[in-house]
Amino acid sequence: MRIVVTGAAGFVGREVCKHLLQRGDDIVGLDVNGAGMAGGIRQVIGEIAEPSVRREIFAEPCDALIHLATVPGGAAEADPAASRRVNVDAMYDLLVEAAAIRPGLRVVYASSIAVLGDELPPVVDDQTPLSPRMIYAGHKAMMEHAVAMFSNRRAIDGVTLRLPGILARPKGPSGMKSAFMSDLFHALKNHEPFECPVSGSGTIWAQSVKKCAENFVSAVLIDSALLPASRTVTLPAIRTSMADLAEEIAVQCNAPAGLVSYEPDKSLEAAFARQPMLRTPAAERAGFAHDGNRANLVRNALASI
Repeated sequence: MRIVVTGAAGFVGREVCKHLLQRGDDIVGLDVNGAGMAGGIRQVIGEIAEPSVRREIFAEPCDALIHLATVPGGAAEADPAASRRVNVDAMYDLLVEAAAIRPGLRVVYASSIAVLGDELPPVVDDQTPLSPRMIYAGHKAMMEHAVAMFSNRRAIDGVTLRLPGILARPKGPSGMKSAFMSDLFHALKNHEPFECPVSGSGTIWAQSVKKCAENFVSAVLIDSALLPASRTVTLPAIRTSMADLAEEIAVQCNAPAGLVSYEPDKSLEAAFARQPMLRTPAAERAGFAHDGNRANLVRNALASI
């Protein structure tokens, strides 16, 4: 298959491209920075908000589009106009152009659990309403509806994957307010002290980048009849406390658990570490999965750094 991947040099994008290449797919990768792209793909360097760049990625026929390019959470809060330009306007144009080039094109869109908001019920499931607060989350929610609308019109064949925390991101600035989850891995792998900005009892939903990429590959091929009418599923995730996660990382890295201290930031805790029970029957019926257990999550995440 010939597959276009936007955000191909990003954390998830690189892993998705790696899995697609292993399948033997022909990949066109778009990103503002070609340095992080996997070898063996045709690179398109530029801003997705530029019409000429979007024309270039569709210069030849393709079988699917995986849309990962985004202005992430913290960066979107700092620059809402940039978030609208990339996360809303450019994506909407991308859907219109994809439909015009190949009606019914499979489009896989990366959304986020942030669309659910901060004040969550005791159990989150497929019926939990969206209540975004952050700019990033609001824009993601808007485009979930756009994917459903274009799919209902048979302009595209859309699949939206709502991502939990994906681990473990490379060390360094990412523009993600949830980056502390990955920073914990780097610190313990290097046997360095780490001050966690949420409490040890704080709970998160997480999935390794390896499993995340596998789910995106599955989404390219899935029968859309298995999806709900919204065309959106929340990906299954491991729910874990930060203390339990730190303990498992320490065990696998042979690091002292005492390296981790906790200094909770109320806003971060509210946004990222109060995740209740999660039920994802729609995603599971469609064949999507999590890492299986916390030990596998940590093992797979450590393998990515």
